Amino acid sequence: MRLHDRFMNNNLVNIGVEKIIRSKRKTIALQITDDGTLIVRTPFAADRETIMAVILKHKRWIDKKKREIEARNPKFSSREFANGEDFLYLGKYYKLEIPNEQKVPLIFYDGFYLSKEALPQAREVFIEWYKKAAYEKILERVELYLQKTRLKYKEVKITNAQKRWGSCSHSGNLNFPWRLVMAPLPVIDYIVIHELVHLKVKNHKRTFWTKVKELMPDYEKFEDWLKKNSYLLKL
Repeated sequence: MRLHDRFMNNNLVNIGVEKIIRSKRKTIALQITDDGTLIVRTPFAADRETIMAVILKHKRWIDKKKREIEARNPKFSSREFANGEDFLYLGKYYKLEIPNEQKVPLIFYDGFYLSKEALPQAREVFIEWYKKAAYEKILERVELYLQKTRLKYKEVKITNAQKRWGSCSHSGNLNFPWRLVMAPLPVIDYIVIHELVHLKVKNHKRTFWTKVKELMPDYEKFEDWLKKNSYLLKL
């Protein structure tokens, strides 16, 4: 390896670049994950000098984001699906146990119980469980608030959305991500109310927020909780 290449590689490591993903994209993009990993998404043709120039240009932003992640409490850690690991449901953490004998892939009552046979597909098994739980709980909350609003919707759908906490289609479908069911119930209620009001008011102007406040006077508290803690609501 040439001295220049070694210098460039060392700088990438020192800055904390753990993954460079090359694709057909046209521009370089930087992403910092919830565990503080810096990922660089770059075109196939981009050389290391070009990549380094982009990183150095955004060094102040990178450092700021990493400090914010480091200051988080609790911190996010990727799931290993091991005995004793904590999993969120309705704002509370429940321990995972892996029994020696269990026919059903995943059971929940005072904690999560994952069968040994399901371990190779643990993430998929958990996601399916969360999807079912999300549909049941969110539908329950939608029906509850419909009694107060007299609004009508077409269907509740559970999605894999990563950035949006809810949406309301022009046809009246209410869409929510499965990971919302990890949040405390008042936070779920806020998102449900938010999307129900969109059935009547399609924008976010004063009329919209007035309607939301009528149904949930302290909605700002739960909106703020979601902004600060959304990084925890994932596997």
